[in-house]
Order: sequence, then C-alpha cells, then structure tokens
Amino acid sequence: MSKTLIRGAKVLGGAPQDVLIDGERIEAVGEGLSAEGAEVVDAAGRVLLPGLVDLHTHLREPGREDSETVLTGTKAAAAGGFTAVHAMANTFPVADTAGVVEQVWRLGKESGYCDVQPVGAVTVGLEGRQLAELGAMHDSAAGVVVFSDDGKCVDDAVIMRRALEYVKAFDGVVAQHAQEPRLTEGAQMNEGVVSAELGLGGWPAVAEESIIARDVLLAAHVGSRVHICHLSTAGSVEIVRWAKSKGWNVTAEVTPHHLLLTDELVRSYDPVYKVNPPLRTERDVRALREALADGTIDCVATDHAPHPHEDKDCEWAAAAMGMVGLETALSVVQHTMVDTGLLDWAQLAERMSFRPAAIGRLTGQGRPVSPGEPANLTLVDPAYRGAVDPAGFASRSRNTPYEGRELPGRVTHTWLRGRATVADGKLV
Repeated sequence: MSKTLIRGAKVLGGAPQDVLIDGERIEAVGEGLSAEGAEVVDAAGRVLLPGLVDLHTHLREPGREDSETVLTGTKAAAAGGFTAVHAMANTFPVADTAGVVEQVWRLGKESGYCDVQPVGAVTVGLEGRQLAELGAMHDSAAGVVVFSDDGKCVDDAVIMRRALEYVKAFDGVVAQHAQEPRLTEGAQMNEGVVSAELGLGGWPAVAEESIIARDVLLAAHVGSRVHICHLSTAGSVEIVRWAKSKGWNVTAEVTPHHLLLTDELVRSYDPVYKVNPPLRTERDVRALREALADGTIDCVATDHAPHPHEDKDCEWAAAAMGMVGLETALSVVQHTMVDTGLLDWAQLAERMSFRPAAIGRLTGQGRPVSPGEPANLTLVDPAYRGAVDPAGFASRSRNTPYEGRELPGRVTHTWLRGRATVADGKLV
C-alpha cells in the first residue's frame, strides 16, 4: 500500500498542515508529520479540498462518442479536481433502463479517473409521457438515486407528481430541468433588451420560474425531494428561498457560467455562448451569487455539455446548446465567489463537494479531510493566473466560453481513494 505525505497544505483554506495518505484513506492530519518511504508533495501556499462532486455532467456515452466518452469525460473531471460526477441520462439510447445505467456505471469503473454515478431518466425516452423503470434502475448495480429528464422538462404535472411519489420510497430525488416548453418555442436566448435589439426569439424568465413554483408545491404535497437543475434567474432564487423557508425538501444548483456570463455576450453571435437555460442579465448574475453565498442555492454543478466542432461552428440558430465546464469550474467559482469575498474555501468545499454528495446520496465522497476518511482530495494553487486554452483540455470537445480569458487557480493534484489521477497539473 503506497503512502503520500502532503506537506504544508492549507486544509480548506486554513492554517498549513500535513496530510498523510496511507492506501485508500487519510491516516493523519497535523503538523510535522513524517512517514518512511512516502511520496512527499510540497503543498506550500496551496489549498487542500475534499474531491469535488458534480451533480450534473453530460458524458454522452453511449451514442455520442464524437462529443465525449466516459473515459475522456472523467479525465476532464479529474483535471478539474472532481472525484465523482453524476452522468445525465440524455444519451443514445436514453438511460431509462437498468441495462443502460449499469453500462454507464461499469464504464466509469473501467475509466478509473473518478467515480461515475448514473442519473436515470424520469420518463421513457425523455418523452414525458410514461414513467421510466425508476425502481429497476435504483435496484440495479448502479444504485440510481437521482432521476432527471435534463435537456427536457417533465412538464406534465401528473407525471411529475407520480415520479416524486415513486422515488420517495427509496429516498430518491427528481432533478428538474425547469423549462415550460410552450413559453420557449423558438427561443434562442434570454428574453429582454438584448434579444429585442438582436431580433432573436426570447426565452422568458417565467418559463423557468413557473415550473419551479409548481414543482416545489408538488414536492411539499407529496413529501418528497425535488432538486432544481441549473437555476438561472433572480425570480427562481426567490421561489426556492420561499420554499426553503417553509421547510420543504427542495435543493438547487447553479452553473459556473451563470455566475459569470451575461446575455450581453450574445451580441457577438458566437454560438459558444448558446446554452440552456440561456445566459441571463447582470441582475440575475448578482442574485445567483448572493443566493449561493447565503445557502439558498445549495451547490455548484457544471452542466458540462460537450459538442463536436461542427455543432458549434455554424450560424446561431442552428447551433447546439451547451458548454464544457469540468476543467474550468473551480477557477470560475474562485473568481466569482472566493476572490470577491462572498465565500471562503471551506464554504466553497461545502458547495462543490459536501452538499452535492449529500444530495446525490454518495457515500465515500464529500467527506471531511480527517483521519480515517477516504482519500478523495484536490490540491489547488489559488495564486495561479492563466488564460484558458482549450487545446490543453482532456475533454474530447472544446466548446468553452472562456477561451483566452484569464482565470485564477489551478488544480495541481487530484487523488481518488489515495491514488493520484492528476499530479503536478498533468493527468497520471
């Protein structure tokens, strides 16, 4: 069993300490530690975090391996400091049966770069008409707990209620992509001043907010858990805040790009900024940051959505929606939340590791940096500054909105159960 001594790391941003890894677990945390034969990592000035957990990743396999595979996606995750990701169900075939979720789960086991927890579809084929095999997916080897038709909204209130009732039996959660389809027909970007000036079809905030309002009421009525995917508007924040004040079992996530980018970027007509939900206004960005800081929004989730070059290098209306995000997420959150003083590093760990692991009911992930705990860890150099270069991404796709933008922070090491998946900034 190998040993690693991480020397002088700021654990969760605190005072420098040594952390000794023995095999798959943390053996000791303290000052002046030593271990004969251990590999020593000089972590002076660096921040040690629990391995990051992403509740919302598109790995595309099976069916769209031209965009991403489980192997390339988990490499990208490790490079970004993640030790676990939840793989969304909108694959081809859709992950709506025990067989497909087990396939994704086994591919994750084979990749070895991070844990892969499949998300099962709520409805057959993501078509919103018939519940998928929720119980069978939960009982499978994959042990599915989170269910989502992400990419499409479960817009039928009866189907949504039945899904919430069903997953309650095993403490599952329905993760809703909140988008009223009738209000977004032909929509290309956020509805507002910019869409009016550009003449692009508008995507109103109420299309998101109306579904969230309905679903928090349904979750309260049923007594079940609902999670709101990629919340993007100030109004959505207020609805979730109200639901939580009632004591209802509602959680929510925000993406890094919605914490930083606004619909003003669409003036470039560059499809790299086309995403679902769309980039919103500066007012929405401020509300999202404040809500993440005060805990109304529980966690950050990447919504990593890789696309091949041809699906983005085209006119705006024909372009696919989505951005890659695994390899830049931590930097964007440092830039928008830590460097602005809205969060400290311990609070960042809460929102990018502890909370998403708890929502997804992952065991062994999102654990304290303490003796006896699994050695799922991420070491970050917060002083680093550099321009984003997608040519160096581990992801198979390059559709990042941050190309050429200077962002802070760099993951130097990632350990998955004591085994380095990233060392000195490079994949192992």
